[in-house]
Amino acid sequence: MDIQSIFGLAIGLVCLTLGAEWLVRGASSIATRFGIAPIVIGLTVVAFGTSAPEFAVSIGGALTGNSDVALGNIVGSNTFNILLVLGLSAAVGALTIKQRIIKRDIPILLAISVVIYGLILNELVGRIEGAALFVGLLAYIWWLLQDARKAESAKVTAEYDEAIDALDDGLVARPLYIQIGLVVVGLALLVLGSRFLVGSATKIAEAFGVSDLVIGLTVVAAGTSLPELATSVMAAYRGQRDIAVGNVVGSNLFNTLGVLGSSAALTSSGIPVDRELIRLDYPVMLAATLVLIPICWNGFAIKRWEGVLLAAFYIAYVAYLVMEAGDSTAPELFRTMMLIVIPIVLIAFTTTGFQGWRKYRAAQSA
Repeated sequence: MDIQSIFGLAIGLVCLTLGAEWLVRGASSIATRFGIAPIVIGLTVVAFGTSAPEFAVSIGGALTGNSDVALGNIVGSNTFNILLVLGLSAAVGALTIKQRIIKRDIPILLAISVVIYGLILNELVGRIEGAALFVGLLAYIWWLLQDARKAESAKVTAEYDEAIDALDDGLVARPLYIQIGLVVVGLALLVLGSRFLVGSATKIAEAFGVSDLVIGLTVVAAGTSLPELATSVMAAYRGQRDIAVGNVVGSNLFNTLGVLGSSAALTSSGIPVDRELIRLDYPVMLAATLVLIPICWNGFAIKRWEGVLLAAFYIAYVAYLVMEAGDSTAPELFRTMMLIVIPIVLIAFTTTGFQGWRKYRAAQSA
């Protein structure tokens, strides 16, 4: 490994972060200028913008034959979002969660994740399967828009107006060519950043003898999830805690349907799936998604201690990947310990979640 690879990795992360930021700001200001409803902006432009780095990297990886980086980036980003992004956000300030997210969006995310796990068991996500996933994303967005129109209210509009006002930072009042320029430059930076990141990460993996999959699950996934991390932590810090949760759930839905779907559909023969991802990494992502349901039902919030625990699990997961890549005996001891700890934690979360659900049902029937 040379200094050029490290420098390329850093440039890629910076380009992806700036590209996503400028794309979102430019596109949202253009939409607002032409009177597009704030809720439409939030569900489309902002959702795409925060997942744009994952989209650029996974598409680039799939088209250049680095399928492990492409798929590892998607799975790793979703795991990173739930365990570390939500964990740190809850540690900053306990996260409140809207009932519609618990009743609708999280169960949909879990159901889609289970379906995709069934698809990858044959070690391939084919082009037709990828196209079906992408169509699923379009159907989900259409359903959200229809639901939003039926449930229009001054409160909802005010919430999105406030979010867009904070996002625009005065851009709506600036000339149109500046807004278009931000979109063009943002897209260019995303393409450039994805090339730097995928190429440099692959070289670093080869130099250290680490698989492309591990690099995709860790370095690339963390790098492309920086927009979600920054958005959710700042939202929690500013007291907009429901936005932090919605950002993560929406981003994960976009990753599983849009990013994975388009990556598989645009390749000539689909995306091959590494057996290690089927054995360990995807089940970890699935478990992280599953545990959100009992956590969120417990008072419609993610408490500080639960956030710290989620973040600790992510650190433990990455530590395991690093130890396993080093071919040491430590992973076996670590795995044995986690086989004891994880069921205990899951039972605790499920118990408190069930108690919270019972309290909610009792309050509803009273």
